[in-house]
Amino acid sequence: MAFQRAATQTEIPAGTVREVQLKEQTIALANVDGKFYALNNTCLHRAGPLGQGELAGGILTCPWHGWQYEVSTGRVTFNPEMRIATYPVELREDEVWVDLG
Repeated sequence: MAFQRAATQTEIPAGTVREVQLKEQTIALANVDGKFYALNNTCLHRAGPLGQGELAGGILTCPWHGWQYEVSTGRVTFNPEMRIATYPVELREDEVWVDLG
């Protein structure tokens, strides 16, 4: 799989997360102090849309039932054995590119 353009840096300001539709799936794209992270958009609990959640530091909270994930690893904060997929991110000039693998 090749990298796909996901957004411009200005579309996802620091401290925010957004849902982004790529060709194959929707991802959650988070900006933590200028560093971008791409994660599977589906919460493990009840399939809530993580890209609609709240981002505080490096922790993303699902808007439906409050499950929390580390954006850098995809791990559930209360059980590090559970995790969602994360994807490589590259910055190319002012654009954010993601590889779904």
